[in-house]
Amino acid sequence: MTAQAAFPEICVLIPFYNNLSGLKAALKSIVYKPQRLTVLIVDDGSALPLEPNDLEGINPDLKFEILRLPKNAGITKALNTGLEWIIYQKQFRYIARLDCGDICTENRFYEQINFLENNPEIALVGSWCIFRNPFTGFFYNYITPTEHEEIIKELHYRNVFIHPTVVFRPEVINKIGLYPENYEHVEDYAFFMKIANQYKTAVLPEFLVTCEINPAGISIANRNKQLKGRAKVVADFGKSTILKKLGLFKLGMLQLIPYSFILKLKKFRSIPSKA
Repeated sequence: MTAQAAFPEICVLIPFYNNLSGLKAALKSIVYKPQRLTVLIVDDGSALPLEPNDLEGINPDLKFEILRLPKNAGITKALNTGLEWIIYQKQFRYIARLDCGDICTENRFYEQINFLENNPEIALVGSWCIFRNPFTGFFYNYITPTEHEEIIKELHYRNVFIHPTVVFRPEVINKIGLYPENYEHVEDYAFFMKIANQYKTAVLPEFLVTCEINPAGISIANRNKQLKGRAKVVADFGKSTILKKLGLFKLGMLQLIPYSFILKLKKFRSIPSKA
């Protein structure tokens, strides 16, 4: 096997907005073969523009590219700007995601790329992850089905693919397009549903990423809008009439339950973690 085949070129897409400390933490956690991984950071109009010298000495093994949007346009625009740049380069065999404040295990990219190299029929792979509040220490494990048939079913109820855990092949964009812009706060859910409806997918049963629970983050601050958006995704992309009805019922009930209770339930159902 050639060095190119053993260590294919990856681009890790990170949207950035006024969170330099979180970006640095995420970058420090990235481990892969030197010069085979590029990090593309899309600055979504931060108050202080991200400069290359802000990243000096953070992770000398990484190659960085920075794109800056002239004003804050939202995560969907930032992600699509990044995807367009990646596709234009025509050099990356895989696209990965990571968010500021989220931490990868040292073996994350080796494990996921090796899996995709050995399973060419799989277009998108995620992993299990740990959600952690860095201020309180509260955490829970996010565990999902791992095989495509079960993933398809589960997608009617929740997003199986936590965004910062995924790696996918650039070819899928030619068929399904970029992140859809008419699914506010759930653009990733719609994107992954579209991929899963066209390609085989998988989730590695390993905790390869620790995702930050941020009370001021997009998902929590816009929870009701996100739940309504998730219902739209299920209604538009669900393949089973019965599962769609059950999924929409569940999402309707979640709108009536306080988020604090949901977190306690997730913790209770979570397998104890050594992390």
